[in-house]
Amino acid sequence: MLKILKYSFYDLMRSRWSYVYFGFYLLLGVVLLFLNNDLSKAVITLMNVIIVLVPLIGTIFGVMYYYNSKEFTELLLAQPLKRSSIFLGQYLGVAISLSMSLILGLGIPFVFYGLFMSNAIWDFSLLLITGTFLTLIFTALAFNIALSNENRIKGFGYAILLWLFLAIIYDGIFLMSLILFADYPLDKLSLIGTMLNPIDLSRTLILLKLDISALLGYTGAVFKQFFGTNFGLIISFSALTLWVVLPVLRIAVKARKKDF
Repeated sequence: MLKILKYSFYDLMRSRWSYVYFGFYLLLGVVLLFLNNDLSKAVITLMNVIIVLVPLIGTIFGVMYYYNSKEFTELLLAQPLKRSSIFLGQYLGVAISLSMSLILGLGIPFVFYGLFMSNAIWDFSLLLITGTFLTLIFTALAFNIALSNENRIKGFGYAILLWLFLAIIYDGIFLMSLILFADYPLDKLSLIGTMLNPIDLSRTLILLKLDISALLGYTGAVFKQFFGTNFGLIISFSALTLWVVLPVLRIAVKARKKDF
């Protein structure tokens, strides 16, 4: 699996799209830091971009890499290699390369800005951690969709639909549910609903770390009471880890059972 991971990683590192992705975050970090005196505002702006863009890029790259390397994958399948090792190696190569572009693209401007000498390092670290989690999650989901659909158009369509649902539609359904059942205690429903969506969970963690939960009203108070504690933080990162582990396990299972 390590050889497949290494090949996939270097293959993506030679791609111009990886440099475009890296350059975008590098430019964004430079503009926000050197034109903004308030680091908290810069982190919030970065959060709004990362929460939407990282899942989209992870989804598109995952599906695109699977379909583009399909012929090479079939060649590997003819060799005495485990199917799970091939697909998990490809998945890790894509996910790690995207995560490195994100971390280095945003990290370099913050290092030159002198962020490590300020208290904002913890907010920025949480931003990078959640961004990495989202990359791992949506790349794994993209591989699952591609493995389940031989037709490229369907695969891309389902992948974009998944991102659209989790990034936009889910919030609308969740909000409507809270309004319709406003007369009932919704504390547990709000917490469970948030953890069922990795994008919402990542956004909530960052907002609470920036200590602006008051802007969220009653819901913010509930989230602060749970996610603001050490136990809540452990549960949150456990939920994000579960969002990574379950799709990865399905990749391994699907690869063993799929007829290529």
